[in-house]
Amino acid sequence: MDKITQISINSDRLHHRINTLAQIGQQPSGSICRLAFSPEDLEGRATVKQWMLEAGMTVSTDVAGNLIGRYQGKSPTAPALGTGSHIDTVPTGGCYDGALGVLAGIEVVHTLKNHNLQLHHPLEVIVFADEESTMIGAQAIAGTVLLDAPDRYQSKAGESIQGCLARVGGNWDNLATARRSRADLVAFVELHVEQGAILEQKGVSIGIVQGVVGMERLKITIIGKANHAGTTPMEMRQDALIAAAELILAVREIALKMPSQPVATVGYLNVLPNAVNIIPGQVELSVDMRDLSDNCLQEMLAQLHNKIILIAHSTNTTISTTPLLSVKPTLATPEIQYSIESVCKQLNLNYDYLPSRAGHDALEIGRITNMGMIFVPSQGGFSHSEAEYTSPEHCTQGANVLLQTLLLLDQSH
Repeated sequence: MDKITQISINSDRLHHRINTLAQIGQQPSGSICRLAFSPEDLEGRATVKQWMLEAGMTVSTDVAGNLIGRYQGKSPTAPALGTGSHIDTVPTGGCYDGALGVLAGIEVVHTLKNHNLQLHHPLEVIVFADEESTMIGAQAIAGTVLLDAPDRYQSKAGESIQGCLARVGGNWDNLATARRSRADLVAFVELHVEQGAILEQKGVSIGIVQGVVGMERLKITIIGKANHAGTTPMEMRQDALIAAAELILAVREIALKMPSQPVATVGYLNVLPNAVNIIPGQVELSVDMRDLSDNCLQEMLAQLHNKIILIAHSTNTTISTTPLLSVKPTLATPEIQYSIESVCKQLNLNYDYLPSRAGHDALEIGRITNMGMIFVPSQGGFSHSEAEYTSPEHCTQGANVLLQTLLLLDQSH
């Protein structure tokens, strides 16, 4: 490796910042509540902005509320290389989800500054607004925001998105101007904790993400007939819960039979009237399907609808579906995957390829430019809780892989 690839990040500085940010919004349980646009989020953003400035970046906030640190390149007119993630959390979040990607990005820039190095391209570290709920920050950059439907983006607390964006320096009315393209963002690489247990179980240090899965989410309503549990013969029942049970098993079976190994989940169930001595007359349930292949998702939906017809007939119930969410998958750019693999080999780190089955900002950014993701192990597969943990060693390895990948991409573009 030549001189520029001999450098490595400052592990102590990275972990000090991880621990410092974790104190903002920390709850008595040890979990972190730093909801987007909350006072805790604003405090976290101010802290991160200061670290960006210390790393030698100029800092701005776009109209979508994205906090963007920019480290100038030798060619200021060249399109930027991008990295980053988010710092907002779920109500009971952990220290690493999103935050690692942001802080590792800042550490990459700080390392370049300490070695008096500039890339050819400018390097941007982006803190995307509200990843855990609306994903408005990433969607605005990708141009996928529904500009005529602001009510779809209100906060968890029911606040209008217009007010939320104004609070962090954004502006809903000008949201379309946040859209970017390959002409000013040549590639984007996001470092993230896996949020699953695959890497840990395999004893692998680095995950090379093949892409971020698409999602199809439905609400299914089953209407039967509530009746007395003791006086209604079995053959005369219209039991909505029996139909739901068959449907739940069908969802599982559909996923298991698909060759690409998608996942499908029924995670919500509401039974009415939900009494011990009444035959269930109505059931509402959710179906969540995820895969890297949109063709697979559409085939699963088609099979599910066929099953619904059969189950409704056999149980004498009425079954209806309501689409809740449809997100197309985004594949990681092969060149970036190969660059990450090359870096892992140079650094003597074992690696494996895997899909991301959770949504990330990279899902949206990959719609407008070359995209890649680097995963590091999550102990026990835990995330979105106080149990979320990735070792300092793995965080450091991930940040160094990010650094070296960005250096490679700078040379190849």
